[in-house]
Amino acid sequence: MALHLVRHASAGRRRDGLDDLERPLDVRGRHQAELIAARLADAPVRRIVSSLATRCRQTVEPLARHHGLTVETRRDVTEGADPVALVELLRADAHLDGDLVVCSHGDLIPEALGLLLREGMVVVGGRGCEKGSIWSLETRGRDIVRAVYDPLA
Repeated sequence: MALHLVRHASAGRRRDGLDDLERPLDVRGRHQAELIAARLADAPVRRIVSSLATRCRQTVEPLARHHGLTVETRRDVTEGADPVALVELLRADAHLDGDLVVCSHGDLIPEALGLLLREGMVVVGGRGCEKGSIWSLETRGRDIVRAVYDPLA
């Protein structure tokens, strides 16, 4: 099936003194989360994984509700994590039936995609990593062979 890498939706600016993991989505971000849920509504989503950050979890909660799933939070997809761990998570689920959705951050997603590009993955169309965007990855067995970027906006 497919793997979907979602960059968390808009959560406003970082603020001094506040735990960045607790920063929630702003109004624009809540709208983006609904757009993501609508875009993936017909996908055969079987698992949703999120960073520990509140903004990531809130980004995929509407999608989880639509599919009757629970959002699984993991440290290895949280900002600052090792991109190799994200790629291995994707590969571990690549051969299973149904789609995996992973919500992560603007540092980790491009790094993981860079690793996959160096391994021969092909990107069709534009590139980016805007907040509230989706990278859909096509697999063959455990190999991730093709990627398409959807900025949603």
